[in-house]
Order: sequence, then structure tokens, then C-alpha cells
Amino acid sequence: MQRICLFPGTFDPVTLGHTDIINRALPLFDKIIVGIGINASKNPMFSAEQRMQWFKEIYSSEPKVESAVYDGLTINYCKQVGAQFILRGIRYVSDFEYEKTIADANRTLDSNIETIFLTGEPKYTSVASTIVRDILRNRGDASPFLPDAVIKTLKLT
Repeated sequence: MQRICLFPGTFDPVTLGHTDIINRALPLFDKIIVGIGINASKNPMFSAEQRMQWFKEIYSSEPKVESAVYDGLTINYCKQVGAQFILRGIRYVSDFEYEKTIADANRTLDSNIETIFLTGEPKYTSVASTIVRDILRNRGDASPFLPDAVIKTLKLT
């Protein structure tokens, strides 16, 4: 049986923190589906299609990584794609507290789907999409926080 993992998030934009988690999860799973969730309470800076395209470009030579856009409950999308695991990145203790609450709710909804937490590399703990969006909105240089595919699209170089 394949070990399929869903890495859900808004990824608005894709950061080096996101790719760090994916890269370190690659040996753990047979397939990682990066699920770009549509969240009605968020107003993204970048289209879901753009975010999906970034992942496709970043992982074009890695067949174990796919990206998709989904709507609704993450646990339901896991069932739809056959994912037995949900991958989440943790930067700080506050992230863990928030993520554990979600993991507990997901476990209640389906005890067969396990949440896996990976802590981010220390050099990426300050990388958050919210901060990167603020830098971009104010015409700052966000390139230290972004993969080359994103930098190229945003013409930050």
C-alpha cells in the first residue's frame, strides 16, 4: 500500500519554509500531494492556479510531489485522494498548539488518517507567507524567503 500524504495549506505565496518541509518529507512518503486549500475566510494575493503552478515548476523533476486545488474539509479531501497522512510544518510552540487542535478534530472525524508534524529548519522559522505578502505589498525584497520559481514569476531579481 502506498504511503500517500497530503500537505494542505494556502501557500500564498510558496516560501522556502514550505519547500523545506516537503523536501524533508520526501523520504517518508511514496507520494506527497500539496493541497492548495480554498479558504472562504482568506483573500489570497495569488490565484490558486498560480500557487499550483509554482509547485509544479519547483518539483518538475520529482515525481513523488503533486499539487492540486481543493475546497472543503481537508479530511474529506484526504479520503478523496487516498491520503493516509496529513503533513504539517511547525515553526514555534504556538504553531504546535494550533495544529494539534486541528489534528485532534481530524482524528475525531477519521481515526485512520494520521497527522505528521515536521519542525522547520531554524533558518526558515521566520519565513511566513503573511510576512512575505507584507514585504511584497510594500515593494520590499522578499527574495530571501522565496524559491527561484516564485522569484522569477514575480520578477524580484
